[in-house]
Amino acid sequence: MSASARRTLNLRKKNLRQVPDDVWEQPDLESLVLSENRLGEVSEQISRLKRLRTLDLGHNELTRVPESLGDLIELADFLYIHDNRLTSLPSSLSRLNKLRYLNISENRFARLPDAVSGMRNLVELRVSNNQLASLPDWIGRLTQLRELHLRNNQLTSVPESVGELRELRQIDLRGNPVEHLPASLAQLPRLEKLDLRWVDSFESPAWILDLEERGCLVYR
Repeated sequence: MSASARRTLNLRKKNLRQVPDDVWEQPDLESLVLSENRLGEVSEQISRLKRLRTLDLGHNELTRVPESLGDLIELADFLYIHDNRLTSLPSSLSRLNKLRYLNISENRFARLPDAVSGMRNLVELRVSNNQLASLPDWIGRLTQLRELHLRNNQLTSVPESVGELRELRQIDLRGNPVEHLPASLAQLPRLEKLDLRWVDSFESPAWILDLEERGCLVYR
């Protein structure tokens, strides 16, 4: 087995109810895939995998993730926790300040977890198919964000602070009951796509035309 093969462990779709103990005995792992199983929990021992850069826990039955997940400070590439039963994330995850991609879609979040505010290097954030009624003002701190996916939540507006996301290319608001968007969106210099499909409650302001004239694709 090559060294590169040893650094990746793929246990996708193995019908697992718990993670085998020998997984925690592999401290050189850089990528761990546990998606499409029947996991109800993950051991706090995950903190032993100090070199992890990618972790996939998607499509399971998790109601919580371990506090010790925040110890994986080398987790920089991908963290997938989508399609579970999560309502919150531990505050320790705010230490994952190298992380570039986070997917927490298809869970039961009523608010965007505060832990995300510490993930200052996020490039892509996916929170679709949850129950978000609002976005926190601190969303503007994620200044490296290029894609923000919020499809099918309960958002009636987004905060003025999204205007601080100067690297933002795409924002997906499909299927939300949006009534108001801040004019600060029109000032985003790199915005390429604003998706407002399946939004029946929104009356387009004049600045939407300004976005379109400069080449931003506005779907509505």
